[in-house]
Amino acid sequence: MQFDTAIVGAGAAGLHCAAIAGQLGCSVVLIDHAEKVAEKIRISGGGRCNFTNIDTGPENFESANRDFCRSALARYTPRDFIELVERHGIGWHEKHQGQLFCDGSSAQVIAMLLAECDAGRVQRLQPCRVDAVRVGGEAFELDTTRGPLRATRLVVATGGLSIPKIGATDWGHALALRLGHRIIEPRPALVPFVCAGADWQPFAALAGVSLPVRAQAQTTGTPSFADDLLFTHRGLSGPAALQVSTYWRPGEPIAIDLAPHADLRQALASAKSGRRKVGAVLAEALPRRLGDAWVATALAEDRVAADVRDRPLQALADAVHRWAPTPVGTEGWKKAEVTAGGVDTRDLESRGCESRLVPGLHFIGEVVDVTGWLGGYNFQWAWASAAACARSLAADCRAGHGGL
Repeated sequence: MQFDTAIVGAGAAGLHCAAIAGQLGCSVVLIDHAEKVAEKIRISGGGRCNFTNIDTGPENFESANRDFCRSALARYTPRDFIELVERHGIGWHEKHQGQLFCDGSSAQVIAMLLAECDAGRVQRLQPCRVDAVRVGGEAFELDTTRGPLRATRLVVATGGLSIPKIGATDWGHALALRLGHRIIEPRPALVPFVCAGADWQPFAALAGVSLPVRAQAQTTGTPSFADDLLFTHRGLSGPAALQVSTYWRPGEPIAIDLAPHADLRQALASAKSGRRKVGAVLAEALPRRLGDAWVATALAEDRVAADVRDRPLQALADAVHRWAPTPVGTEGWKKAEVTAGGVDTRDLESRGCESRLVPGLHFIGEVVDVTGWLGGYNFQWAWASAAACARSLAADCRAGHGGL
């Protein structure tokens, strides 16, 4: 079997790249080891696929080189993908903070991508495992469970290590290493935290409590996130915790303002002129169970604010606004929505995501060290990097460098 382009990985990035390259004139084979394509699309957004975010920009991504994603994102925008979705008659809505979801099922997005691949005459081999890759003088030679094949260009779209139960592997990272590329150490991202120890004990019974907060990893220069925090049986989850997890490093505390829309110092000071209890004041800014936990921790028992000295009240207010729990870890790969780290972008050129070390080799999507925020940003990176790569592949085909 001989092709202009072989793409390994039939997830969001792989499907989109295959479809565009095929429709632009390349002969494309798309290979995946799983029986079903795009399982991460299928389960995303509660089954409705948070397929992009209309506010996507380079600032919404973490990478050792934060400028790398600029080129691809600028040349394939959320509006471009929305137009594709609308062309296929898929209804969508904005949920909040620019997040776009299908009105129906995420299966519609998968069906759309497969239809686009069919329009580009993409040949799909699935399930099919790639056991070996050899770099020849003018082509890549792949040994697969469906037989050997050759391609002028090879695109790695195998994703990261998150959610192994749906088929995640380190195949792409391992190939990159073998061919001389650097890897930014992969780590679970957009993942809940696990908390334990004496400092956590007052909050261990609060599973199910949720509230809006502002949270930030304490690493210098990381962004803060205003979103909901959820207490779980094992620690902290919810959008705020997941966002922070991308930037968090083991052993570091998290900075959390549990009452970002209140001034508890002022509220507690004002309460001293009456007979209100401290718990009643906190209940105006916090869920009652959480407020009770703070009262028990700071004062042992709920007391009238006027009967408490100023300094303990101020310390309580500051502790709520500047809570700094130190997680013992995260829920790991099984619960991580994405992988942070990956193929080092210093070894890739940004316009087409092509290797600087191995001509004709491209890396796109989650396998690359570009990690988006929660809320559709990672899918937009998949679409944008796929489109950038596909256009580069097509340009080579038109220049006469393809077509074995």
